[in-house]
Amino acid sequence: MPKIDIACIIDDDPIFVFGTKRIMEIANFCESFMIFRNGKEAFDNLKSIIIANQKLPDLILLDLNMPIWDGWTFLDEFIKIPSANPITIYIMTSSIDPADIEKAKSYDAVSNYLVKPITIEELQKLIS
Repeated sequence: MPKIDIACIIDDDPIFVFGTKRIMEIANFCESFMIFRNGKEAFDNLKSIIIANQKLPDLILLDLNMPIWDGWTFLDEFIKIPSANPITIYIMTSSIDPADIEKAKSYDAVSNYLVKPITIEELQKLIS
């Protein structure tokens, strides 16, 4: 399986974050992680990285339901930041609401909508 450099997980559930990191480590999915507990924290940090022209994550796993800024607010603000290097964004949520699935399709920046939990097979599909 090909390996990515940096994976970013934006999720407030520490159990999901721990489990996803562990699956990624077992699958030898990436070199390193960026972890953020809400959309605002992720936005502020990623914006600083873009402004400083530093290495961005190759992909983002984005939860929708979080405190402070939810996934939708993060997306609405993040897509406004011009970046020379596009980031692949996957919504990774427990929501099976058809309205959320349809809304995700309206964002060009969103590559896919995945329902938790993630499996090694899904990870392989993400980077193949």
